[in-house]
Amino acid sequence: MVSLPTLLLLFAASAAAIFLHRAFSRRKFRLPPGSYGLPFIGETLQLISAYKSSNPEPFMDERVRRYGSIFMTHVFGEPTVFSADPELNRFILQNEGKLLDCSYPGSISNLLGKHSLLLMKGALHKRMHSLTMSFANSSIIKDHLLHHIDRIIGLNLDTWSDRVTLMDQAKKITFELTVKQLMSFDPDEWTESLRKEYVLVIEGFFTLPLPLFSTTYRRAIKARTKVAEALTLVVRQRREEYNQGKEKKSDMLGALLASGDHFSDDQIVDFLLALLVAGYETTSTIMTLAVKFLTETPLALAQLK
Repeated sequence: MVSLPTLLLLFAASAAAIFLHRAFSRRKFRLPPGSYGLPFIGETLQLISAYKSSNPEPFMDERVRRYGSIFMTHVFGEPTVFSADPELNRFILQNEGKLLDCSYPGSISNLLGKHSLLLMKGALHKRMHSLTMSFANSSIIKDHLLHHIDRIIGLNLDTWSDRVTLMDQAKKITFELTVKQLMSFDPDEWTESLRKEYVLVIEGFFTLPLPLFSTTYRRAIKARTKVAEALTLVVRQRREEYNQGKEKKSDMLGALLASGDHFSDDQIVDFLLALLVAGYETTSTIMTLAVKFLTETPLALAQLK
């Protein structure tokens, strides 16, 4: 299992890589040293292999030793500059939306959707971000979140057999809780069907972005279409109920419909998908590590009890 520090390192490095690629491509700077790897594929396979291993740091370490803390490579279909320099990474992250724009490779953007919160810029991004934070800090969340967490965890515990994979269960719980906050759905056959398609979408983020050669990426594109279709039906039904003056549900979708911003169905669907993506890996990883470390530290576990 990949450790939390490792995930944070990969996130910082990836964010820096994306920012730097844009910066270097827009200005005729001298590019850092590095290797583009194989034609079309670049070094994507090496990065994916490292990410899926229990020790992904060597991908960065080997290139830092060879080229320095800032180096060029080619991953996910695009030339990319990676930075392992803490000060530069801090500068980049602190200046997002100011000197630099956040972006993702085209292969990932296709899965997120063009209206995704993760891809938005300018006034629309600020508005969507404001709505998200307002909902997250609302009394709706504060009054009901712990109850929802307790209930969904309880439902999952009741289905466990003698042996389970904790990380998989943490991801399932995270997904079900997120769906509950976004659209007020309790875990059922529909949410489980949606989750299975969603998992295929997530797998597409970490594979070779060539549909003709990558079965995983091809499946991810198809799954993304199915997820979008399912969410679109929900959005249209809820919009119709809202326009008819029926009882409004206290969830993120309800907040979007009541905002007065007249978001389109596609915008809302991409927004909901982005929120599903945002916390899936990180939250489930933290949950898993919390259980691991508490199990290994009986004194801390006893204090919590």
